[in-house]
Amino acid sequence: MVVSDPVKGLTDIELMAHLFRRAGFSATRDELEAAVAKGYEATVEDLVHPERQPELDYDLIHRFYPDFKEMRRIESNQSHWLYRMVNTKKPLEEKMTLFWHMLFATAFSKLNDARLSQLQLEMLRKHSMGDFKTLLLELSKDPAMIFWLDNQENTNEVHNENYGRELLELFSMGIGNYTEDDVKDCARAFTGWGFSHMVKNGPYGRIVWQFQFHPELHDYGQKTFLGETGNFDGEDIIDIIVRQEATAQFIAKRLFLHFVSDQVDQEAVDELAKVFLATNGNIREVVKALLLSDAFRSPSNYYTKVKSPTEHVAGVERMVGDFQFPDPGIWKVAAEFIYMGQDVMNPPSVEGWHTGKEWIDTGILVERINFAAGQVADPSKPGVRAIIDRLKAAGEASPEQFVDRTLDLVGPMPVQPVTRTTLVNHVSKEGPLNFSNADAADQRVTELLQLIVATREFQFC
Repeated sequence: MVVSDPVKGLTDIELMAHLFRRAGFSATRDELEAAVAKGYEATVEDLVHPERQPELDYDLIHRFYPDFKEMRRIESNQSHWLYRMVNTKKPLEEKMTLFWHMLFATAFSKLNDARLSQLQLEMLRKHSMGDFKTLLLELSKDPAMIFWLDNQENTNEVHNENYGRELLELFSMGIGNYTEDDVKDCARAFTGWGFSHMVKNGPYGRIVWQFQFHPELHDYGQKTFLGETGNFDGEDIIDIIVRQEATAQFIAKRLFLHFVSDQVDQEAVDELAKVFLATNGNIREVVKALLLSDAFRSPSNYYTKVKSPTEHVAGVERMVGDFQFPDPGIWKVAAEFIYMGQDVMNPPSVEGWHTGKEWIDTGILVERINFAAGQVADPSKPGVRAIIDRLKAAGEASPEQFVDRTLDLVGPMPVQPVTRTTLVNHVSKEGPLNFSNADAADQRVTELLQLIVATREFQFC
């Protein structure tokens, strides 16, 4: 294979697979080879410009997933998001939507209205790679967020600091970069930012809340925030926040942790923060710089992050090629998010989920393995069949070649020597792989795939 960068040591196909695992939800071998032919930089350019790619066919979705059209049930909405992850031509847009959802954690458990959750996701998707100021402004006007953090109760008579505090602590700057007085005046600036119709139910079903500014509830007094004084409203506060070095560092660090490594490289974060400040918070430019950075492309960060349940489930579905059409039963697969500890659209708290190694415990590991093994066991699934056909085209294979070729098609996925030895020993029991008996060959390949997805290495991306 051609080496993309001799210093970094990753082959072209390895680097491209790494890109699509981190900036999406994995890719098929055909997709990877097409991207390699296009080139890494050009592929990154396409990823950060999702508007260049076609949207999903919503008429088809509404026809075969009628529950989604009204967005009433959270299960329907979770299933729809999985369908998007599996079939989107805009993988980075979906990955960024997940990133913002995990950062701006808002839960169905309090909203009790899946439509509000879905509309917030659509807002995050629309602004996922725009400028951070606009994203924060839209977030502050989002009815789901307003209700989640009680800002409809924030008035000139009684200041509710929930949203103002979390805006600073969890959404933009982090603890240590503001004072309690800043929190108080931030909350004052957002007084009167609410929504229409406190009652959810109308004569024909639930009312879709819309943002509404209530001028009679707004505190028009002078405020001092982060060293600046004026008759600020919420938009002024956001403008000040986005200009801060602390905000640039906060967003750069969160992006680095999500896309690159669980261990912070401060030098790399500093470079991303510079891009943030130089572009007035242009997320597209920051993400592009991240994907082109040495830190992202370093072999030291290759297969080092534990997959989140969402990445695991969506990645397996993309690998096996299932649900390329709105088929019944996808809700059962989407439920795996919950079983594995990430109830998407319903995070456990405003902090979201604890990530990294905390995604894994004994019970969840069994669930992850059983799910993946069950998916790859079916040779009729398009992605599994594609792996079998490529192995067949490569010709008869010794046990060592059989294992190495399959690992290459699954990833390319590096494994520890002890893992490879275990896999080789297993397939050696039946000798070389050949396709003189197609059914027997199918069974041997799917058995090996089941063993591969059960390995420790497969839990990483």
